[in-house]
Amino acid sequence: MTQPSTTALPGQESHAPTKDSGGIRLPWAFIALAALLVVGRFLLAPYLTAPALQTWATVFVAVCVQALPFLVFGVALSAGITAFVPASFWTRALPRRTYAAVPIAGVAGAVLPGCECASVPVASGLMARGVAPPAALAFLLASPAINPVVLVATAVAFPNEPSMVVARFAASLAVAVLAGWIWARFGRSEWLPAPRRTAEAGQSKVYAFLDAMRHDLMHAGGFLVVGALAAATLNVVIPRAWLTTVAGVPVVSVLVLALLAVLLSICSEADAFVAASLTAFSPTAKLAFLVVGPMVDLKLIALQAGTFGRAFAWRFVPLTLALAIGVSFVAGWALL
Repeated sequence: MTQPSTTALPGQESHAPTKDSGGIRLPWAFIALAALLVVGRFLLAPYLTAPALQTWATVFVAVCVQALPFLVFGVALSAGITAFVPASFWTRALPRRTYAAVPIAGVAGAVLPGCECASVPVASGLMARGVAPPAALAFLLASPAINPVVLVATAVAFPNEPSMVVARFAASLAVAVLAGWIWARFGRSEWLPAPRRTAEAGQSKVYAFLDAMRHDLMHAGGFLVVGALAAATLNVVIPRAWLTTVAGVPVVSVLVLALLAVLLSICSEADAFVAASLTAFSPTAKLAFLVVGPMVDLKLIALQAGTFGRAFAWRFVPLTLALAIGVSFVAGWALL
């Protein structure tokens, strides 16, 4: 008896069973992942209750919870600027000369109650609508440092030191304006990416608003998490005893609190209360903490690098940090 041929004729499909490598690997990958989770549950559980890990989780959640509402506010404001505010408005509101527009943009930051997370998407939206980058950067630095909420919080944290409020306002505004002027003089267009597109012709303004908000929120939210992870890790790693050791050395204490402000990444609405609790440090060192924090911290560096590019962040962050520390020395000597 002849056996049927298994060779398919031309034009016919073979119905012989084939091995689906993807279908075979997927269950095994799932089983391996489940096994790792079960083993990790018993092996790592004793370590998950360690005080250091609990502190890390608390700091990480606190940074995210503090920053997220203001990030959403800033993203919504940036999307509103993109969708509803015509580009011609900014050409009328700001002087045409960049050097004159920088201080006006810096002072305008005083009317926006938000933290540094909100200022990044707003500054990006301003650039996308035709605002000169130096003016938008001055707004970015001034807004989280001199807005009314921050100044009131500083007054409450230092009830018997009104000079601290004045010094914080003057020093922060000076840093913002100086950074804008220096960027106007030495900054290059290739260091900043092209602004994201504005609403297309014929596109609904509501749709443009929602599209811009979704894009910016998904983009900036990831970098916020990265910054919060780094801040939480450094909060646990750095021993507090190191701080008290250097508190009595004038210049070193200023530099240490400036670096601490970068690492802790505290929201600008709350940093004054942390500064007031550092009683071992001088007023100038506390002022440096208050000036540096809203302008240079880990989550802000991550947001700036993600929004404007690493080429920008590697240049603008050191510039801002050096200006903030230098101006804090001068303001502390003159006003405190």
